[in-house]
Amino acid sequence: MSLKIALAQSNFLVGDVAGNTQRVIDTSLRARDELGAHAVLFPELALTGYPPEDLLLRAELLARVEQALERLCGAVAGIDIIVGYPRCHQGLLYNAAGVVREGEVVAEYHKALLPNYSVFDEKRYFEAGGDPCVVVIGGVPVGITICEDIWYSTPAARAAEAGAQVLLNLNASPFHRGKAPEREQLLRKRALETGLSIVYLNLVGGQDELVFDGGSFVMSAEGMVRQQLPFFNEQLALATFDTRGRHPEPEVAAITTPLSEEQAIYQALVLGVRDYVYKNGFKGAVLGLSGGIDSALTLAIAVDALGADQVEAVLMPSRYTADMSNEDARRQADALGVRTTSIPIEPAFNAFLGMLEQEFAGTAVDTTEENIQARCRGIILMAISNKKGKILLTTGNKSEMSVGYATLYGDMAGGFAPIKDVPKMLVYRLAEYRNRSLEVIPRRVITRAPSAELAHGQQDSDSLPPYEILDAILQRYIERDQGVSEIIKAGYDEALVRRIARMVDRNEYKRRQAPPGVKITQRAFGRDRRYPLTNGF
Repeated sequence: MSLKIALAQSNFLVGDVAGNTQRVIDTSLRARDELGAHAVLFPELALTGYPPEDLLLRAELLARVEQALERLCGAVAGIDIIVGYPRCHQGLLYNAAGVVREGEVVAEYHKALLPNYSVFDEKRYFEAGGDPCVVVIGGVPVGITICEDIWYSTPAARAAEAGAQVLLNLNASPFHRGKAPEREQLLRKRALETGLSIVYLNLVGGQDELVFDGGSFVMSAEGMVRQQLPFFNEQLALATFDTRGRHPEPEVAAITTPLSEEQAIYQALVLGVRDYVYKNGFKGAVLGLSGGIDSALTLAIAVDALGADQVEAVLMPSRYTADMSNEDARRQADALGVRTTSIPIEPAFNAFLGMLEQEFAGTAVDTTEENIQARCRGIILMAISNKKGKILLTTGNKSEMSVGYATLYGDMAGGFAPIKDVPKMLVYRLAEYRNRSLEVIPRRVITRAPSAELAHGQQDSDSLPPYEILDAILQRYIERDQGVSEIIKAGYDEALVRRIARMVDRNEYKRRQAPPGVKITQRAFGRDRRYPLTNGF
């Protein structure tokens, strides 16, 4: 005797209720016909995609969900479908999971714990449920919970008290560094507390700044992982439970190899770029290739996400561009098979200087002229993006964005910022990781001193401390919310800490105008970190 649950680790498009429903139908039929499953499990809010945000405030979306449920009930028989969706009940909106069986919703669970921190703001939309939901599937009482519910003891305990022998947990859990082992440790705790085997089914795919990494798994009541699906890929797999003993026991199945930190982050960046570009209907991507490490890594990510034929790299040399920068940029483009165009900015730069000559009379050359060069490049790249329907990928990293080492309407101009949440030292690690199988980023790009090349002999170290020190201070100040005095007590130079903190604070207005980018840390700019532009703190 056995219980067979199909795990549908799927990628949905937020707002596309009809398309998402068709995916659920098609996958359910596969789970029934190819896998012989008793039930198929889908992620949290699968019918709307996650997170639907203020689409939930539109009555039309909720009406489409009701129509989708009717369609789902009429389309599939012979298998239970456990799927997430928003549901109105007695005038209140809930984050729900329903069990569709033979033409009707036979059971429904309302999420008990609503996250309202970091990137989550579910209390803005939903009411909290609380009652457990246990339904018999294949002769086994199965409890249902949703995402945040499993992070705390009470919902799982309620399901166990209501008679559940297996727990199913629907998730839309976004990726950040170190998230996978954190989930496993947490589920082990719940399994040992309840004495239940747990199926953890996670969403996969990119949605704006979030990436959902999949990695769904089955854990035994003893806290052992018995099956795990791949990270960052869709998969339909069968979890089988032996029901001959006192409690259902998950059978051992394929367990994906754990990813290194660099591997996981790189795959998250690739998936985030791919889904943002294609889900938004762009024809490909364009970016400025400078011969520096940031644009080099961004190009590699873009090619791995979209294919070399969908990416265009533009070289835009100026009077300050070193020959080796152009050489290295072309070498990388050739290694990746990417088409390049070279458009010198000198004519545009001279034209702007001529136009502004009278206005600038009597003033010294400063960063104004440097920013004009960056804005010349921004105009060129945006023109190509507009003309060809390709999204412009910006190439700034988190360290630069933190301290404002970027030009508004210049190198910050664009539609998506792949490495926006990647600190500079991690940029180097990812470049080394990408070169392991085949060197596509020239060694000189990795080893040379970084420079914006906007003035003679310029290097980043002219304006910034060594990135090893900068990143360490930024990590404490931004991601851990440590105060200046606390960072100084940790052994960092007082003047430097105060200077960096001031740079971070006064450049909030720039970051507010930056394009979205993939979140890979626990505290990304944007949804994660919301500071007032005007404040006297």
